[in-house]
Amino acid sequence: MKKKQWKNLKDWVKFLLAVGCVVVFTVFFIFNLWSPIQKPVNVIVPNGASVTRMTNYLYKNKIIKSKELFYFSIRINGGKIQAGEYDIPRGAGVWTIADMLTHGKIATTTVMIPEGYTIKQIKAMLMKTPVLVGDVDCNDDSPVCNLKDGDIFPDTYRIARGTTRLALLELARKKMLEIQQSVNGFPYPEPLKDWNEVVTLASIVQKETPRAKEMPIVASVYFNRLRQGMRLQADPTVVYALTDGLGDMQGEPLLSGHLRTESPYNTYMNKGLPPTPIASVGRDAIRAVLKPANTKYLFFVADGKGGHKFSKDYEEHKKHHAKWREIKQKSSEQ
Repeated sequence: MKKKQWKNLKDWVKFLLAVGCVVVFTVFFIFNLWSPIQKPVNVIVPNGASVTRMTNYLYKNKIIKSKELFYFSIRINGGKIQAGEYDIPRGAGVWTIADMLTHGKIATTTVMIPEGYTIKQIKAMLMKTPVLVGDVDCNDDSPVCNLKDGDIFPDTYRIARGTTRLALLELARKKMLEIQQSVNGFPYPEPLKDWNEVVTLASIVQKETPRAKEMPIVASVYFNRLRQGMRLQADPTVVYALTDGLGDMQGEPLLSGHLRTESPYNTYMNKGLPPTPIASVGRDAIRAVLKPANTKYLFFVADGKGGHKFSKDYEEHKKHHAKWREIKQKSSEQ
């Protein structure tokens, strides 16, 4: 090939590459950067909404600039859109929006169900959570309509915004079933006989201390008392009985007279465990009951620092209790 021909060929190649770059940039600009969206936009795609309906809505509300380009983008991405709530970011082009709607990249949020909350407390909390919809109660025979304390697992759940409250409760219920299945075959410490008793004792431990490292020691106290035929004398069980399962005195003190409350949940009046759990339980409380510390402790009382003082006999316990009363007295005088 002659030098002139070779030069002409190279010039053509350069020209075509330049044109190609311009075309690619233009297409990229039109589909990804050509956007009227000046700030994030929330878009809800109703169940059963057609592509035509949503295209008209997006165009009318100045979320897209071209119906034709949006139709084309939807078709390339599969041709179908998914219902849900979407957070469209600032500057999103038709391709980004079509990708979100066809692949169901819906807006998500997190909802935390705290450890130690009762079913009543959890339902009240969920009713005040604005990212959820619907009621927390239902009237059929499904498990989620008949939840008891200990049935759901407290955790932080990442969910679609607009999820129903019952759907979240069902998710938490299934998570608890997974926890139960994960310990199937694990020998329960004597004298516990079944999963209900494991979760029931774990719920007492959960309510007694927020410290994960302390939970196995607290659990050991209750095991020691159960094995010796002593009453558990757990204050949270009395609170549960007094509040009809709410589990919160709402600022009122627990008095000595309350310890004589007639209820199967009052472990000051009845030996053994309550009939069912008194709160939701996390992994640490369950683990503490399945593998309690090896101690001879029979008593414990708050130490004024967020933890507890443990005792092997009542005389030692009385000394610790007297110190706790002094701490409470000084606190009330301040």
